[in-house]
This record gives sequence, structure tokens and C-alpha cells, in this order.
Amino acid sequence: MRTCSVLLLLGSLTLSLNVGAEPRFARLYKQHYGYPPSCHACHKDGGGTPLNAYGEDWRDAGSNVGAFAKIGEQDSDGDGASNATEAKAKANPGQVRSTPQSPGDWLDTANLIPREVQRLFPGVTAYKPLDTILTDKELARAEKMGVSLGPQDETTIYVPVRDGKAAGTAIIVPAQFKGEQFFVLLATNRQLEVSHAVAMHAGKVDGADDPALYAGAIGRTVEQLPGGGPDSLADAVAAALKRAAVLLHVRLKPA
Repeated sequence: MRTCSVLLLLGSLTLSLNVGAEPRFARLYKQHYGYPPSCHACHKDGGGTPLNAYGEDWRDAGSNVGAFAKIGEQDSDGDGASNATEAKAKANPGQVRSTPQSPGDWLDTANLIPREVQRLFPGVTAYKPLDTILTDKELARAEKMGVSLGPQDETTIYVPVRDGKAAGTAIIVPAQFKGEQFFVLLATNRQLEVSHAVAMHAGKVDGADDPALYAGAIGRTVEQLPGGGPDSLADAVAAALKRAAVLLHVRLKPA
């Protein structure tokens, strides 16, 4: 339910942002354990990055609220405490250095922002991480823009804040090529024009981190990005960039 929203002015663009929305994993985790986790519960380095062992175990157990109980007695991160014991103690069941005796600061907002995102906005010390749930209306808007979205596309939008104002946006989305997954990080300015586009965790896909594959997106809006298909690595990158831009557009720009 969209009960809490905030208006941020990004230059000429007014963003209607739901600060209460959470990806499906976080919503179900809160339902089961009584509090919302950070993205580090199931991702290696924040929202949109590869799953950690706990995230993989939850996925393999069914990706539903019952999956938490199924893997509760497992020790996904190998730190000697069961997943359920850690979660109930507000420790991170997906992070070996977080234990019931020493949970750490994994739930602090300052630790929710991937390092790759922070490097794109030097000097920024405050971020608004916005977890997204796509409405039927937003899904329909995306379809009209040539991109089919679904629950699997729920992710986190990172909004850097400078002097009390949003300085742009960043989002991380997965990409696939020949059965291998890598990630694409896209950042924009206040007008949702692409300012940066790079690959992340692309070691298994030769050439996926070639800057030339991303250079054509810089300065473009979502309407100007061509999209792509499965035939080549360039197509896979283009499809991921388009999907990232459409996610930002339908969630942040009023219809």
C-alpha cells in the first residue's frame, strides 16, 4: 500500500517517491522476523548486486515467506550461528562478520549504498535509498516504452542528496549473456539523463566491462536509448541499460 510518499525536486523534474516500498524479499523478511533488513541480508554489496549465500538459499527454498523457516536451521554464511538465530538477534544471516553476539552496523542506512554508487558522486555523504514496488500502472507504462517488467525487477534506486537536494539517481540491474550474469550500473542527472553507465561483477563475461559498450548511453534519456536483444553482448548491455532507465522513468517521473 502506498501510504507514505515524499516529493523531491530534481531540477525540472518532480519525483514522487514512496519511502515505504520495499523489494519482495525485504517485505517478506519483515513479515517473518518483524523488522526490515538492509539489502546486505541477501546481496553481497547492496541492492542490485549478486546474491550472497543466504539470498541464494532463500531463492532455492522457494522465494516466499515460508522459505525463511525452511532455511532457518541452516548456517548460510558459515559463522556458526543458524540463520534464524541470527535474524532474531538482528544479526545478518548473510554476512559472516555479523553474529548474534556482534551484529554490527549492517542495518544502518549509511551501509546500504554500494561502493560503486558512492564513487559516482564524490563529495556526497547522504543518500536516500528507495526500494521499489512496481504498480500495474507503472508496468503498463514500461510496456509502452518497449520493456516488460515484473516482480523480479524490484530493486533499489539510490538518490544522492547534496545540500538538501537530490543530485541525481543511480540503479543497478542484472544482465545476461550466454547464460552468464553480470550487472550494469546506470546513473543519471536531475533530468534523468544518463550521466554514467558501467559494468559490475562482469568477470565471467569477457568484454562486458568494455567502456565502448556503454559510451553511447551517456547524455541520453530513456526515450533515446535503443534497447537490445539476446544476440550479442552489445545487445545484452543495451537491453540492461534500457531496462534500468525505464525503471527510473516509470517510478520517478509522473505520468
